[in-house]
Amino acid sequence: MPPTDANAGSSPAPVPPGAPVRPGPTGPRADGAGSRDTPFSGFTIEADDEDVEDTLDLHLPADFLARFVAGTACLLDQLPTWGPVATPLGSLHLVPVRVEDDLPLVHGWMNDPEVARFWELAGPRNRTEEHLRAQLDGDGRSVPCLGVLDGTPMSYWEIYRADLDRLARHYPARPHDTGIHLLVGGAADRGRGLGSALLRAVADLILARRPACARVVAEPDLHNTPSVAAFLSAGFRFAAEVDLPGKRAALMVRDRVLRDVL
Repeated sequence: MPPTDANAGSSPAPVPPGAPVRPGPTGPRADGAGSRDTPFSGFTIEADDEDVEDTLDLHLPADFLARFVAGTACLLDQLPTWGPVATPLGSLHLVPVRVEDDLPLVHGWMNDPEVARFWELAGPRNRTEEHLRAQLDGDGRSVPCLGVLDGTPMSYWEIYRADLDRLARHYPARPHDTGIHLLVGGAADRGRGLGSALLRAVADLILARRPACARVVAEPDLHNTPSVAAFLSAGFRFAAEVDLPGKRAALMVRDRVLRDVL
């Protein structure tokens, strides 16, 4: 699972440790709403191979996917239509990646040594392409985006449904929890507070555009001190340490009910 790197880049857990979900007798509503007491109504669970690196392995019921494809439901509430958000640095627009146009830029960022330490996607161009296409060709639970600040692409984001991700096996996930991964591309943009400003703006954008989402979460590597500090400065709170495949992470949470306080 790619980490969150801002500088390069209590309800019970709905999924017990170990595994993807299969359709059950009932499914989520077409509008994406669900009960907080039964957040995964319509899903059943079976064991999975813990060595699999792909985090997007929780399977949705076929009838839900059919409605999604038909345009009546969207796992991230039509993210491409969200539009720009104002930040202290300028206007930021999350624009879904177009592999044909954006691969060289994202590939170059992934091969920056400071980025590669935590994202672990350095190497040939096809490695980055496979990572992007796995999301773009999926069911929409994770959307890779360029962060375009005042017209200039300067960051890479992954906005994803944390409650449908393998991350949900490692913390008490709630329905519609939404996750963030961030990579600030240019070395000159790192280490000067830019990541914190962008994280706060995007987290609040998610809460504004996704009314069913009560909190935004992230899981930066616990050893990536600048990234953890950026999340804290952006109004996230440190919730727990979690062991994830390949790293020990800091679970960071920005709560809707606390966004005007933190």
